[in-house]
Amino acid sequence: MPSMRRFATAALAAAGLVAVSAAAAAAAPTVVATGLDNPRGLTFGADGTLYVAEAGRGGNGPCFTNSEPSLVCLGATGAITQVRHGVQTRIATGLPSLAASGGGGATGPHDVSVVGNGGVMFSIGLGAPPSAVAPGGEIAGSGMGTVNRLDGRSGSWTPVGNLAAYEASANPDGTDLDTNPYGVLAAPGRTYVADAGGNSVLEVSASGRVSTVAAFPPTLVAVPFPPFFSVPMDAVPTAVATGPDGALYVGQLTGFPFPVGGSTVWRIGASGPEPFRTGFTNVVDIAFGPDGSLYVVEIDSSSLLFPPEMVGSLIRVAPDGSRTTVAAGLFSPGGIALGPDGAPYVTVCSVCAGGGQVLRLGYTAGGAPHQRASRPSYSRNAARIATSGAGSPVQRSNEAAPCASRTSSPSTHGWQSSARAASISAVGRRSGR
Repeated sequence: MPSMRRFATAALAAAGLVAVSAAAAAAAPTVVATGLDNPRGLTFGADGTLYVAEAGRGGNGPCFTNSEPSLVCLGATGAITQVRHGVQTRIATGLPSLAASGGGGATGPHDVSVVGNGGVMFSIGLGAPPSAVAPGGEIAGSGMGTVNRLDGRSGSWTPVGNLAAYEASANPDGTDLDTNPYGVLAAPGRTYVADAGGNSVLEVSASGRVSTVAAFPPTLVAVPFPPFFSVPMDAVPTAVATGPDGALYVGQLTGFPFPVGGSTVWRIGASGPEPFRTGFTNVVDIAFGPDGSLYVVEIDSSSLLFPPEMVGSLIRVAPDGSRTTVAAGLFSPGGIALGPDGAPYVTVCSVCAGGGQVLRLGYTAGGAPHQRASRPSYSRNAARIATSGAGSPVQRSNEAAPCASRTSSPSTHGWQSSARAASISAVGRRSGR
């Protein structure tokens, strides 16, 4: 479970000036939410309400060294934000968050999922051995390393499953102990979680019982620099979704050395994980469209190993396997949800404290191939949106507030530099960690 598999803990996020693809008739991206702290996964409720997980920005402590290794400090800065009828509101605040100085690349609420008309489930990561939250641990009792249920009306939240404790007792992948709950999928009577640190997909029952759905063993890959020796690479599952056939599908980031084209979307079959689509790079989220198309978010399409920028893409894979780049040049995208209007919504600047956004891309699920478009111009004057029909966002203004620019986000670039350094130093550790 590599130092970078934990993003790699932080690897999931980022800033969002976009150079996107767009159909001739499609509009430029619309900013739907702004000013977010390390936004990651997002989802729509049945009524069209958009929910976004914000990993927060850490706090004043306690502080300890996580799996990267980086010195991170605990704070109650995580949140769940909703956008309803054009109004952006944090409906849950004070959620646990870990981050280094500056708040970028935080670990905290990583993903959110809604089942039915009200059940809101969300994961809270850890990015460290489960001993950190065990009795006597550095941040015992913090609520990190769990899956939780949110009461959207009161903003209160209740832990449902202790995934850190399960990693300590079961260790599904059989390697070193580490846990980082990431992608979450709520279903009737159960919740599925991709544990990026544990290299596993877990099921949490309504009563809190945790069990293993699938584990992903490391694979040998060659490092892309001399002496080109091979190291065990962790899978780092980051996303879980239900496919059109009812099966579970899992996206993987990969650990060090983050090879270009080395990420796979897996189908969980009767005999375990089976490759479904291959050839992606650093996958951080997936979703299926109404026509059965697979949407894949790459947080860095040229590999997290190489700085300076984490520039990712949204790729659509049609049922026949043909691929279309829906949006390229997304700065560190962190998640995707398909809206009731058929458009993809993505979080960007997902490792930025205060600079994150949600963008609605000018594309309809299952739509025509896109042409390359120039980068849109943003102003700081508001992104007011209204809703039409079943809560589908409609831009009220052609102007939208920008997130942090690539050149003015020291916390993000600091994370990138430390991530690369940690990746290279990890070569000398067991399993390339």
